[in-house]
Amino acid sequence: MNTSIQERNATTLPGMLMVLLLLVFTAAAGWWLIVSLQNMLNPIPSIVVLAFILFLWSGFFIVQPNQAAVLQFFGKFVGAERASGLRWTNPLYTKKQVTLRVRNFESSKLKVNDLEGSPIEIAAVVVWQVHDSAEAVFNVDSYEDFVRVQSEAALRQTATSYPYDLHEEHKVALRSHSREINDHLKREIQDRLERAGVTVLEARVSHLAYAPEIAQAMLQRQQASAIIAARTRIVEGAVTIVHMALERLAEKGVVQLDEERKAAMVSNLLVVLCGERSATPVVNTGTLYNG
Repeated sequence: MNTSIQERNATTLPGMLMVLLLLVFTAAAGWWLIVSLQNMLNPIPSIVVLAFILFLWSGFFIVQPNQAAVLQFFGKFVGAERASGLRWTNPLYTKKQVTLRVRNFESSKLKVNDLEGSPIEIAAVVVWQVHDSAEAVFNVDSYEDFVRVQSEAALRQTATSYPYDLHEEHKVALRSHSREINDHLKREIQDRLERAGVTVLEARVSHLAYAPEIAQAMLQRQQASAIIAARTRIVEGAVTIVHMALERLAEKGVVQLDEERKAAMVSNLLVVLCGERSATPVVNTGTLYNG
């Protein structure tokens, strides 16, 4: 059974108009009471009327800009008033103020396992706003706590859905695809907070790191991957340079090399181009074949 209560407008009156009316009624009731006492008349009717008018003064309430007042009549939802300023309504109504301003919070650092099972630390910043004051008040016990708990639950779900680092078998990773991760996180939080009358304006990861117990090992793995990638790039460039050198020598007819000498030349060039240190030149004073 759906017990959701949605916001609807309450019937209230402008406060300044009611101030003027009640001032007139209060003055008239006071004058009636004074006249009754002076003429030795029964003052009870005038006292009752004056007490009732004084009771009507308790119907005033103030709505701040970007706030809503949720009105109830003995536990029954009457409506919500969003018009800012001084308002008047039935004095028997209870009023609960709900802010409609944009709010944000940063979650605590959560320790979870990513898609590959590696323990990581992650935190997020969530920017949110109440769009339905009735749902925020009546559908959940405390909408502020609800936002915090459900946001952290959505953050955990997002962290476990992707790996920390990008690999060939994965197209999206936590560290390299921040926009996709933030969009996914925002959708997850919004799905959970819809019943509380809350709109998620922005959600983004504010902290992401490996857990301390594996941080050093993962750093070494990242360094090894970087070294391998750099070496691969160097070798590819060296092979291209050697191939170009052999083609240009043959094209210009500078020297004729047999297969053995070509192999020796390729070996020497690769050592020079791929070595970590600068090569030491050696001057060959003999011929190409006996130097």
